[in-house]
Amino acid sequence: MIPFFIDGLTPCLKNVLTGDIVETEVIRVKRKSFLSKFNERTGWYVDWSKFDKETEIYALVLRGTVDIQGLIALTDDEESNAVYMNWACTSPENNIWRNGSKVYEGVGGHLFAIAINISEQRGHGGCVHAIAMDKDILQHYVEVFDAIVVGIMHPYHFVIEEESAKKIKEVYKYEWSDEEL
Repeated sequence: MIPFFIDGLTPCLKNVLTGDIVETEVIRVKRKSFLSKFNERTGWYVDWSKFDKETEIYALVLRGTVDIQGLIALTDDEESNAVYMNWACTSPENNIWRNGSKVYEGVGGHLFAIAINISEQRGHGGCVHAIAMDKDILQHYVEVFDAIVVGIMHPYHFVIEEESAKKIKEVYKYEWSDEEL
């Protein structure tokens, strides 16, 4: 489930208080013991250590740190020729609904770009699909990312096809880390 609005199309993360731009990296997270810290109790909506082995977890971090700004869970969906975004979530300090404010703008869009990148790596041309949290967020993805409502798995099920995915990927800049957590 994808529970956030895209707050800005910014190549890097932007500190909302200072306007400073910070660079990011993507790290694959495999260790369940590490993921166990990220759960509903700590403000992450779901227990990230409970995803199955077929689900890959990626963290968007500030470059050179393990300061996680967002997490995304992805499954290769060969049958649909796409990557399924199981869950994506900004860190609690970037969750405006929980805190009334956020530190960085651009986390949500980066998470989509990560999924699109993985889709390309898997030979799916960047095509991704997911379920939006509600009707308003679904409509937002239609307007911002040219998502297509398919309603197959759920009424808020959407797809971002290859052409739209390429446009999204062009906006966001980040490095891939060889490090794994």
